[in-house]
Amino acid sequence: MDSHGVFSYRINGLPVQTGDVICTQNGAVDVDLPEAIRPGEFWHWVSQIVPGDVDHVAVYLGPRGRCIEAGAWGVSSFVVKGGRWNAARMMAQRGRFVDTFYGIAYPLEGRGLPTEAERRVRAEVAAYCIAQLGKPYNLNLLNLEQEHSFYCSQLVYKAYQPQGINLNSDPHIHMLPGTQRIVYPQEIWKVCRHRTASSQG
Repeated sequence: MDSHGVFSYRINGLPVQTGDVICTQNGAVDVDLPEAIRPGEFWHWVSQIVPGDVDHVAVYLGPRGRCIEAGAWGVSSFVVKGGRWNAARMMAQRGRFVDTFYGIAYPLEGRGLPTEAERRVRAEVAAYCIAQLGKPYNLNLLNLEQEHSFYCSQLVYKAYQPQGINLNSDPHIHMLPGTQRIVYPQEIWKVCRHRTASSQG
């Protein structure tokens, strides 16, 4: 941790710091849960329309694996214990929400921010997310700018927006009329530098 409350960790071998974005896919290939409800069933449907593999996003807060997401229970926090994404082990914290780790998106990488400025941004992104804890899930994906409720990628988008970083900026995602008012998990992945779990070999 540094003086700004910025933490470092590793998830499935990938480095992650406060404010970085954890990206996942629907379903779990390593968990036998026949009764489980797949995470973000709506996002599974959306993923059939929008190209890409990322269906859900969460923000790393720290310390020791603490994360935050907008999921079925609204905005809530959970812990990735031991640096390994294990959907079954986290179900008690996240509800019947089963997903597979895909990679990490790094919204601040490559922006040329001085070290102190980057740390400040990371701390402010985390503070914004924490301030939304307990708010309900936003079912109206077109209502992106309101802050009474959140869907997963909206929370990430709104956390970075005050920092002058627009994560809703991939024109190739928004091919259908009106979809520019939606920020997709895949879009956040594409507009950020990122690393996949498979890059760890």
